[in-house]
Amino acid sequence: MVAEIVSGLEYSKKVLHDVGEKIAKTREHHPHFEAVLAIVQVGNRSDSNVYINAKLKKAQEIGAHGKLIKLPDTITQGDLKREIMALNHDNNIDGIIVQLPLDCKHEIDADYIIDLIDPLKDVDGLTRINAGRLARGELQRTIFPCTPFGCLYLVQQATGNPNFVSGKEVVVLGRSKIVGSPAAALFLWHHGTVTICHSKTPNIKEKCLRADILIVAIGKKHFVKADWIKPGAFVIDCGINVGEDPTSRKIYGDVDTEAAKEVAGYLTPVPGGVGPMTVAMLIRNTYEQAKRRRLAGKEANEEFDN
Repeated sequence: MVAEIVSGLEYSKKVLHDVGEKIAKTREHHPHFEAVLAIVQVGNRSDSNVYINAKLKKAQEIGAHGKLIKLPDTITQGDLKREIMALNHDNNIDGIIVQLPLDCKHEIDADYIIDLIDPLKDVDGLTRINAGRLARGELQRTIFPCTPFGCLYLVQQATGNPNFVSGKEVVVLGRSKIVGSPAAALFLWHHGTVTICHSKTPNIKEKCLRADILIVAIGKKHFVKADWIKPGAFVIDCGINVGEDPTSRKIYGDVDTEAAKEVAGYLTPVPGGVGPMTVAMLIRNTYEQAKRRRLAGKEANEEFDN
């Protein structure tokens, strides 16, 4: 058996093409319609610059707009709060994300800052309100976090079955607030039987071997070996690990891809797997919230109110 390599690059193009078509169609009836994403960056990390430029570029390509609010690394938590509140009240902004990690000389509570974002503009799905709704299974009233949403989309599209997760054993390695925990909730409420593994979990290998769908977001290069994978499983590698060679800056996943592809049924590569899907889902979320805010009127907003 050789796994089908699930290209996030190709599937992200499909998502972005669909969103671009929807924006164009919306403008036929509402010529002034915009979908505007505000990206708040503190400091000047080079890796953050790469990710931000990718988001701005993809948004522009399909007729959406990205706005970068670049703030100095000397900013205080109070000043950053004021920046977020200003974006919340700006009717020209449909989505707000804070690029993490913050690159700041002062101590800033990133969770506190993210939780200031208006839930209607929280297109990363990371505020307590959206995270809580996802955890409770209120799928119609929440914004899905981009990376887990991209993982779910890849499973549905690659298998050709929107209900593929239903009844499957799903194992998630990692419990981060950005990937592991929300992925577990999203797959649970799509009727998977979900196990979350983390640094204190005993017998991780045995648990992974039960997985029909294995989502790996643990932050360790090639942590998952081929003999951890159930034959035919759908393996989703969310890892981003930079190699030891400083001249190449090669990126590795959390799964030993070369070995795993001899066992798995489906496998996402690194790079070119989950990463492009995260960007695509961010822009899709921004469009959906723009449509909700700008076109659906007060009633739709009230449905999302706290």
